[in-house]
Amino acid sequence: MVKILRVVGQTEPIEVTSKKQEGQKIQKCIIRLKEIGDNYTEYVAIVLGNGATVKYQEGELVAADLSFSSHENQGVYYQDVLAREIVKIK
Repeated sequence: MVKILRVVGQTEPIEVTSKKQEGQKIQKCIIRLKEIGDNYTEYVAIVLGNGATVKYQEGELVAADLSFSSHENQGVYYQDVLAREIVKIK
């Protein structure tokens, strides 16, 4: 799902071990994105790979392709949000 969103914040990228490729290291960061014109809807998404090294300014408009999945662990349900692609809007 592609949405136009505003950047609220972003963590510094860290290097993590990939679960899909043995011994491979990839970059990972967390980005907070907010719906435009909505004071309540905010997404906290994971960015992986080279996209995690791109810095976004607070308040910047972006088009983000978000992917949603959920899983259960010991009776607790979690939702994961993955930002597959983020493009700055000028």
